[in-house]
Amino acid sequence: MKIAILSRNENLYSTRRLKEAALARGHQIDVIDTLHCYMDITSNNPSVRYEGRQLPAYDAIIPRIGASITFYGTAVVRQFEMMGTFSINESVAISRSRDKLRSLQLLSRKGIGLPKTGFAKHPDNISDLIENVGGAPVVIKLLEGTQGIGVVLADTEKAAESIIEAFMGLKANILVQEFIKEAGGADIRCLVIGDKVVAAMKRQAAAGEFRSNLHRGGTAEIVRLSKEERATAINAAKVMGLRLCGVDILRSSRGPVVMEVNSSPGLEGIETATGKDVADLVIQHLEKNARPNATRTKGKG
Repeated sequence: MKIAILSRNENLYSTRRLKEAALARGHQIDVIDTLHCYMDITSNNPSVRYEGRQLPAYDAIIPRIGASITFYGTAVVRQFEMMGTFSINESVAISRSRDKLRSLQLLSRKGIGLPKTGFAKHPDNISDLIENVGGAPVVIKLLEGTQGIGVVLADTEKAAESIIEAFMGLKANILVQEFIKEAGGADIRCLVIGDKVVAAMKRQAAAGEFRSNLHRGGTAEIVRLSKEERATAINAAKVMGLRLCGVDILRSSRGPVVMEVNSSPGLEGIETATGKDVADLVIQHLEKNARPNATRTKGKG
């Protein structure tokens, strides 16, 4: 197969591992800087150009679209879809997952377990907003935040009110969520490919930190999932329409609750923690499923 990885940096761990896995399985693989792609929108024969030339017809693409370039990145993926190229994650699904509010609303509609969540721009009664999610402590998140940035734990109602007022002053959209104390500063990253959880790790926050992100000092270890946790991760991926994603779950007293569905999950942490060759499994999925004009969300953008 001819495969393209849409990535800003071919030296990033995930990009490098995917390229190695594709080459090891005998495929032709190109790494393309997403922001350097440009498109002829009005042509009857849609194409993507790169470095002064028209890109060849690829059998499949693997989008590694960072949150900061979602708008342009999904436009590039959409252009490839118009050309009939198979994308492991489609443009509509990526956009859907990047919109925190929309993704939570979709998950809620399908009955996926979630933390109690409130959304606000200019709440008339901040104390009611806090009380509605179970009262302090609460987690306050910027809607546009990523990788733990813009996520604050407010221990008391007074602190929560002050933080919300500060975000309101910045005209920011915020989510207010219940704090799942029983999770103990840990979450579970489930790596979903197709309709299977192929790897899972438990991430533990560093001492004095409630965010379990590995780049914030968290640690990771392999974890055994319950049937309910496995089903929750698979269903969350299906709701988002993602064939490849990381589903972050907290273990609450009422069962697993989904914190986020990541359409461009990093491979380094989970491959290191589990010892599984996730990159090879991604390429295997393309081998079994890539076919022309197979975009499932066509016309639903």
